[in-house]
Amino acid sequence: SGPGSPPGPPAECGSFQSSEEEEEEEAASPGQAAAAAAEQRREERLRRFRELHMKRYEACKLNSQEVVEEDKRLKLPPNWEAKKARLEWELQVQEKKKECAARGEDYERVKLLEISAEDAERWERKKKRKNPDLGFSDYAAAQLRQYQRLTRQIKPDLEQYEKLKEQYGEALYPTSDSLLHGSHVPSKEGVDRMVADLEKQIEKREKYSRRRPYNDDADIDYINERNAKFNQKAERFYGKYTAEIKQNLERGTAV
Repeated sequence: SGPGSPPGPPAECGSFQSSEEEEEEEAASPGQAAAAAAEQRREERLRRFRELHMKRYEACKLNSQEVVEEDKRLKLPPNWEAKKARLEWELQVQEKKKECAARGEDYERVKLLEISAEDAERWERKKKRKNPDLGFSDYAAAQLRQYQRLTRQIKPDLEQYEKLKEQYGEALYPTSDSLLHGSHVPSKEGVDRMVADLEKQIEKREKYSRRRPYNDDADIDYINERNAKFNQKAERFYGKYTAEIKQNLERGTAV
């Protein structure tokens, strides 16, 4: 430069300052990178925590809804599902009757057109049965059905009937004042017929009444035969209420 100008700083000084700033930036960059990575991990953990919290909330909500629904089902009558299906079927029948009436068609004829030939034949065979088995409803109905079956097998002996009528006259038809108790002696043929019928009933009953087989793989939770029967009855009545407690005791996780 000119003779009157002050001397400037040397070039080496400027380059030394720039290198120091670069070193400071390089020294600061790893710390910033570590802080950014830590912040990113923290955000990831918070996001996962929020997701788990939402899943837990949804599970609690669904569990509460299921508990309410189960409580409603337990309060319903035992045959509620069958009644509900029956009512829905009756509503469908009423709707179909209304539709057929609106179109001017006969509902019975339309219904027969929807029934297959196999179902129609099966229903006709059921109708032809004199004493169809409609399933168990109560003991009185089962006893009546047994009585009708036994009386249908009786073949009256008209010759013997005429002989008894001649022998006893009007006393053959007892009233509240009749005293014929112990005076009638059945014939040998009648006794044999009764014995044969009873043996037939016993033979038929044995086909349905069978002893339950013993299961060697079942858990042994009894000390004798009487205790086993008691445990079976307790399981039948209270098993559905104590199943979870029993499983926890077997796993060793009971509180």
